[in-house]
Amino acid sequence: MGELLKIDHVSYTYHNPEGETQALSDVSFHVNEGEFIAIVGPVGCGKSTLLSLLAGLLSPSSGYIAINGMDIKSSGRNIGYILQKDHLPDWQGTQKSVPPGPEIHYKLTNNSYVQINELLNTYGLITFQDSFSPDLPSGVRQRATLIRTLLLEPDILLLDEPFSTLEGQNRLEAAEDIRDVIHREKKTAILITHDIPEAIRMSDRIIILSKSPGTVKKILDIKLFLDSRTPLTAESEPEFMEYLSEIQKELNYLSVQN
Repeated sequence: MGELLKIDHVSYTYHNPEGETQALSDVSFHVNEGEFIAIVGPVGCGKSTLLSLLAGLLSPSSGYIAINGMDIKSSGRNIGYILQKDHLPDWQGTQKSVPPGPEIHYKLTNNSYVQINELLNTYGLITFQDSFSPDLPSGVRQRATLIRTLLLEPDILLLDEPFSTLEGQNRLEAAEDIRDVIHREKKTAILITHDIPEAIRMSDRIIILSKSPGTVKKILDIKLFLDSRTPLTAESEPEFMEYLSEIQKELNYLSVQN
């Protein structure tokens, strides 16, 4: 797998009437095609700002973001952005809730509903096609949101705390669902999360940011060797606790730095 995304010495400063606030400082890393990256760090370290930069919603104050060697805004590549709240319309059934993304991007074709039904069937949502969004379990809503995003054929998926409204087993099962879809569709994904075990369960690499202004303090390769590794089985591996301890120690160190 070749390098798909490159973040090269990126900094970002917010400007307001009271002055300037630097959110990110000299951030550099790369993401390979098909890789699942998690980004963690102390509260206020600039994780969401970084995701907004990767989505093209903000432009770096300095530095460079490139996809396949081209500036992210002129690369012609699609970026899929999944937020904490799914934003599915509450007044439409699942089948009709999925298309608005493609409609906004003028990509809805006569074949779109065939593709929608194929995706709903593949990922276990066909029985919910006539269900209204408020009646759906949270995990099902997230899967529907992911399908909605996949219809845009994104090259990179950005996941902004997508499971933060879920708890316990529901959160684990939703994470497993989403990771399975992403891997089966061979997508590249970047997740930000405050949940360290979740980052380990989901990702191939974890990027640890310092406290504000955020910069890369450590990049950790996650190698869990269970043949059928999933978010539900990852914690059974002895390496899991080693990664958890290492990341927690790093974050505790960062929190006490002056």
